[in-house]
Amino acid sequence: MHIHALDSYRPAESPVHRLDPRVKLVLAVSLILAAALTPERAWAIFALLQGLLLVIELFSRVGLGLVQQRSLTALPFTLAALTVTFSTPGRPLWMLGPWAITEAGLLRFVSIVIRAYISIQAAVLLAATTPFPDVLWGMRALRIPRTLVAIGGFLYRYLFVLADEAQRLLRARQARSAAPDGRGGGSLAWRARVAGGMAGSLFIRSYERSERIYAAMLARGYDGEVRTMDPPALRPVDWAVGAVGLMVLAAVVVVGQVT
Repeated sequence: MHIHALDSYRPAESPVHRLDPRVKLVLAVSLILAAALTPERAWAIFALLQGLLLVIELFSRVGLGLVQQRSLTALPFTLAALTVTFSTPGRPLWMLGPWAITEAGLLRFVSIVIRAYISIQAAVLLAATTPFPDVLWGMRALRIPRTLVAIGGFLYRYLFVLADEAQRLLRARQARSAAPDGRGGGSLAWRARVAGGMAGSLFIRSYERSERIYAAMLARGYDGEVRTMDPPALRPVDWAVGAVGLMVLAAVVVVGQVT
């Protein structure tokens, strides 16, 4: 495996790393739900949730910069919600042709971006402090359907394989290119045709590899269940952290709804 950028786990000796995967999963999902349930314009509640995340990031010792950088990388996907600035009724602020950006729509868009940013940070922090096999085991321990867990496990594991396969295709193209820069010349349509052929080849190779891997797994008794040799038991500190975290998040949600 040569692609390491997809591996999010960062080993460290911290209280967050030592916490049980089930507790971390429950708290991460609860924090995401708390952000989703926070009303629009509840800026103080958003700031409180962000402050909680920053404290957890400091305790995790994975680095504030790492979490923020990865969260900002995924943040541009929130631009899909940009249409709410036009579709929400309210006082017009700017006119873009026949469309008007309203004050209520802009505030709603900002709230959506903040919710997404908080949620992405929670997911990044979970991935950075928990090995992926532990995440899968925690999901099954929480009774998440094994088919969903298996799909997530295969997707994560074979992203690395597909990325390596794509790199081999790119190296093969460069080795057969007569141009010094490896672009190969040709028109835009010709390059698009070559890229399409590479994508098709990657799909066929991936499909054939998946068939071979699945047959090999069935031959070894695979039934879709996630198993571990020594499943950990919940310690008193895990129960305490989970209970306190859930109570704090529940209080934040209640305060956000009543204010």
